[in-house]
Amino acid sequence: MAVLELDGDAPIGAEPAPFLTPRDGNEVVALWASGHALPTLRAMPRVSAHPWIALDVLGGRVVDGFSGGPLWDRARQAVVGLVVAAHETGTDQPGSIPSMYAIGLSSIEAELPTLPPVDVPAGGRGRQQLLTTLEALLRSRRHIRECEELLSARLHRRSAGAATDVERLVGLAMGVRRGVPELLTVVYDQLAEHRPNALTEPGGWEALLRAARVVSPHERLTQGRRRNLDALLARCRSTDPSALLRRVLPYADELPVPCALTDAMDVLEGFDPPSGQPMPPLLQAVVHVAEHERAAGGELADDLDAWVRSAAPRHGVTASAVDQFRADTWTARPATTAPGPGVAPPRVQVELLPVGPGQRFTFQIWVWSGDGRHEMVLAQDTEVTSHQVVEAIRQVLRTSVREDPETALVEFFVAPAWLRLEVDTWDFPGGADGDGFHPGLARRVVLRSSERTRETYAGWKRRSSTLSTSPRLLLDQRCTDPLVAQARLEISPQTGIVVVCCDRQQQGRVLRQCIQAGVHTVLWHREAHDAQIAADLLSLVEECDPAHIPEAIRLERNKAIADPDCPTHHGRWLSLLHDGPDYRPPPLAPDPWTLTRPASRPDTGLPPSHPPGSSELSAYRTDATANPVEEKAP
Repeated sequence: MAVLELDGDAPIGAEPAPFLTPRDGNEVVALWASGHALPTLRAMPRVSAHPWIALDVLGGRVVDGFSGGPLWDRARQAVVGLVVAAHETGTDQPGSIPSMYAIGLSSIEAELPTLPPVDVPAGGRGRQQLLTTLEALLRSRRHIRECEELLSARLHRRSAGAATDVERLVGLAMGVRRGVPELLTVVYDQLAEHRPNALTEPGGWEALLRAARVVSPHERLTQGRRRNLDALLARCRSTDPSALLRRVLPYADELPVPCALTDAMDVLEGFDPPSGQPMPPLLQAVVHVAEHERAAGGELADDLDAWVRSAAPRHGVTASAVDQFRADTWTARPATTAPGPGVAPPRVQVELLPVGPGQRFTFQIWVWSGDGRHEMVLAQDTEVTSHQVVEAIRQVLRTSVREDPETALVEFFVAPAWLRLEVDTWDFPGGADGDGFHPGLARRVVLRSSERTRETYAGWKRRSSTLSTSPRLLLDQRCTDPLVAQARLEISPQTGIVVVCCDRQQQGRVLRQCIQAGVHTVLWHREAHDAQIAADLLSLVEECDPAHIPEAIRLERNKAIADPDCPTHHGRWLSLLHDGPDYRPPPLAPDPWTLTRPASRPDTGLPPSHPPGSSELSAYRTDATANPVEEKAP
């Protein structure tokens, strides 16, 4: 690539051409502006594999002189690459489509760091917010001048000296591609040296970040920081780019198919972090790549970690948040590997929203297939009966779940007030052929809570670490008082499997205490609560592997059905709460590291209005199904 610099001013009306990344399905025109009689040809991008773009020539012929010419996307009015070479087959076979190669935006940016952005409007969106925030942060002319001199040097521009002001700062940043991230770096360094408190004050650094994301929605990294990252990613071989996008953006629709990790970072850089989560998807992705490299024995993991530590403060992310996210990523690593027989069977997950008194429902259904991605496959906004819920589950099992030798697990997410819904006894009678479906017998059916807070997660994490070795705990009729149940759970902080055996009207209170304590698994009988039932349930879970409890309960239900002459078999009316925070679909799935962040109001000792890990939607649903039905049979 040759870069030509004009000796004088550009012709009146001429301006730099905008550069964009190529888009699949958009036909482009290759231009040759040297006076040739046939100065253009038509082409269609076929594949983009950094740093190359392969194109099929649809019209015209590639000849000497096209090299270095632009690929012009007419639909988007922008340059998407520069022509490099034609593919020579040696023979002109009938029906063959000639092809050529070009280089794309990422390679061009690497050589032209001062390439201007597509638009540089003086009244661009967010510009006034940026000006106002900078005026509040840079309170003296000396600080403004120091920032302007440093930013001018970084952008290879001439400083305005004593004439500089905040307008000059913003104009510089907005007039150069990736200039806004450079401005953030300069201001961050200035504040860290002269006003470190401004980095944590409300309305300070965070306000500047918000304004910058409006002005520059698709750029987070400076040119140097991005080149350093690309240099590392080019040597990483343990991470699939498409799987990385699905992992970091599990609920985004119509994601492009990246050919390399650098392409995946192009996509992730434009995404803001979800509400309540400090880590932007770009940093999350680099942490995941580092952990994959570490697990594979690669040598780049420490360099990637160092890059994240350097970049995180500029994104408003604390070191503790990065460390916590990295720790939880490493802990969750085995759960996100590819599914195998008996390892990660598919899960059908139903967020069930009952309407009092618990006979009609709305719901949403997700499928989790073991690759860390939830797919919403069905949503029901109008109220239906339990038969229609089961029919929908059966439909999803038939059409959206890859059937493994081990049957799929069906998980109902409900608010604590509805944990005693008899979902495992529901059935779909079917047609005249008798082709019915009883999920509690044909599949493992478990209940899970749709509430989670920092406190419940901390308890769950502690109790889950000792599931296989800690003794099982019985909460019987003597523990129906919430204070008694809470005390029993607190003096057994390692116990993760609890058997509840108390009067039907009191079960809701005890179950709520178990959830608040972070108990992993609760087994109870909805009708009986005598000493024999308690002994039977304890013996059922005493020697059972925690992961096999759902299957053990399913077998006990089948045994009770197979022995109709024994109406007292403990397999009748069994219910199971199997409530690990893993594999949760939105809006029930805040990342564990979010829940371990300090409370937003530590000085008052009060919880935040919406704790990290709960959404306004789930909070509303919980409140809407509150106490009037909690202690009654649904």
